[in-house]
Amino acid sequence: MADIPVVDSAAGTTDEPMFGILDIFLLGVSLGIGVYWFFFRGKKKEDEEIKKLSVVPIGGGMRSASAGGFIQKMKSSHKNVVVFYGSQTGTAEEFAGRLSKDAQRFGLKGMISDPEECEMEDLTQLTEIENSLAIFCMATYGEGDPTDNAQEFYDWLQEGSTQLDGVKYAVFGLGNKTYEHYNEMGKYVDKRLEELGAERIFELGLGDDDGNMEEDFVTWREKFWPAVCEQFGVEATGDESSIRQYSLEIVEDRPPEKIFSGEVARLGSFNTQKPPFDAKNPYLSPVKANRELHSGGDRSCMHIEFDISGTRIRYEAGDHVAVYPVNDPELVDKLGKLLNADLDTVISLNNVDEEASKKHPFPCPCTYRTAFSHYIDITAPPRTNVLKDISDYAEDPKDKEFLLRISSPTPEGKHEYHEWIIEDRRNIVAILEDLPSVKPPADHLCELLPRLQARYYSISSSPKEYPTSIHITAVLTKYTTRTGRTANGVATSWLKKKVPNGPQTNPTVPIYVRKSQFRLPFKASTPVIMIGPGTGLAPFRGFIQERHHAKEDGKELGDTILFFGCRKEKEDYIYRDELENYKNTGVLSQLHVAFSRDQEKKLYVQDLLRSQKQSLWDVLEKGGHIYVCGDARHMAPDVQRTIREVIVEEGGKSITESEDYIKKMQSKGRYACDVWS
Repeated sequence: MADIPVVDSAAGTTDEPMFGILDIFLLGVSLGIGVYWFFFRGKKKEDEEIKKLSVVPIGGGMRSASAGGFIQKMKSSHKNVVVFYGSQTGTAEEFAGRLSKDAQRFGLKGMISDPEECEMEDLTQLTEIENSLAIFCMATYGEGDPTDNAQEFYDWLQEGSTQLDGVKYAVFGLGNKTYEHYNEMGKYVDKRLEELGAERIFELGLGDDDGNMEEDFVTWREKFWPAVCEQFGVEATGDESSIRQYSLEIVEDRPPEKIFSGEVARLGSFNTQKPPFDAKNPYLSPVKANRELHSGGDRSCMHIEFDISGTRIRYEAGDHVAVYPVNDPELVDKLGKLLNADLDTVISLNNVDEEASKKHPFPCPCTYRTAFSHYIDITAPPRTNVLKDISDYAEDPKDKEFLLRISSPTPEGKHEYHEWIIEDRRNIVAILEDLPSVKPPADHLCELLPRLQARYYSISSSPKEYPTSIHITAVLTKYTTRTGRTANGVATSWLKKKVPNGPQTNPTVPIYVRKSQFRLPFKASTPVIMIGPGTGLAPFRGFIQERHHAKEDGKELGDTILFFGCRKEKEDYIYRDELENYKNTGVLSQLHVAFSRDQEKKLYVQDLLRSQKQSLWDVLEKGGHIYVCGDARHMAPDVQRTIREVIVEEGGKSITESEDYIKKMQSKGRYACDVWS
């Protein structure tokens, strides 16, 4: 109901009557309008609403919301294969696109769909389409969680109220074996679809990013399509030519304000910033500080502060901040020369499938320079499908033969791809330099290469002490490849130059906050053990600031114990002064630091844990929480083995009991990890 305006009567005099003739007249008119509205207009609207409801077909009430959904698109465009993807970094989406293209080679027609944009209960209608198939490329994120765009699909599967009898499906999962919950999402989707009555037509595929994800995918794919042929009675068409998904349009006479210049989604969003800020609308944050944390050696670690004043951006200690980087301008120029392309040409790549929900591979129109700088990953080793497609543009038969060989699914091809591309860390620029006769059109390369993704950093500050800024701690990535080329990390090398009052007077960085479950206990009196070597210290800096704030508020602190590790005390002991001050003031009850290379025998955080096993066990028995941040491949598993040893030796538990003890801690949120490989 609308608010009734109240008229201030302070200007009136006390000698006049409460209501004048005009007041009575206006009141009468208002009552008349109200009576008319109630008895006539209201009735008419009610009749209109009844009429609207009466035209809905029986059983169509729920379907109306998704009348333009993926099933309708498949029917109208005569497609029978839909490939869903759950993707956090773009790889699952890329694989989905390749499978969708593959379908044409077997007389089928495919399309890719983002489950976040679909009514997934419409899967029940897939059986209405002849020879229909649903493929799921599902990545696992964090500690066995679904990706952001697959969360609603995951929730729907858990509800389990829909029967999918007759629906044929296959699943390829993307994960990393260094994580405890390896490929959890792929395994769950595969199992749950079967439980709901769907028919698996091919075994679950599992890709391992710690090994060779591309090889895992290609191996699964080569066996998957023959199974599809057998299931539906179709055959390969024999056409192995490159299939273009987008057509090139040269855009002329377009004013600059109508051309994308790096925006993630909304044209002009960097010029007119409007909250709320998220993945599709990042905030162009001014860099308040960018200082070196290492005091020696040949490596670099940056402490960077992003200004979020007046943005309504909220964060908690333990959250992540996403940074949208830009490719090295020199590398972009080099690529343009290798392609003989005018990088300032304004283009638009338009989907040849008019029914597709994704009209462009990245924001269009834009220049080639913008595409290669902001939207396309030109530094990652290209996958085999890229090599196969660019082989068509090799003028030298030997170059063509070589590209076809290393992109083939044969054992020899896989081995050579692994050596020449993966181990040698060749990006597209290096490939075109080493195979000079290969000259693919710039627009086709824009279509083939994956999107440049945001980089995520653990926030190393607390809003309790820094409400208007977000801090990160990042090590500069820089190394020499086996071919003698210098490889620079896309984001860290770009961030290194973002120095206030430096080359850019007021540098800015596009950011947004991604929430995390990595949280301190609600009560400051709960004891905590934090284990984070190197930049694994980042979230714990925020945690310690939280405890400092609680102490300043007069709250009782539980044991707050930090295990930190670095190479050398005089080179990379980051935030040393801060940590020692927190120890001296009682915020940190214990501070243990391992310097791995300051003595003959290397010393790591897990060694320090063993030396403190009695006090660790005491903390665990008091209901303490353990937090681990850093390397997932070696450090995190080693730490968990050490904690298990402590439970066995100090707690008198068997190995099985110690494993159950840790699992119980994990289920109650008392053992949390924020790790990466």
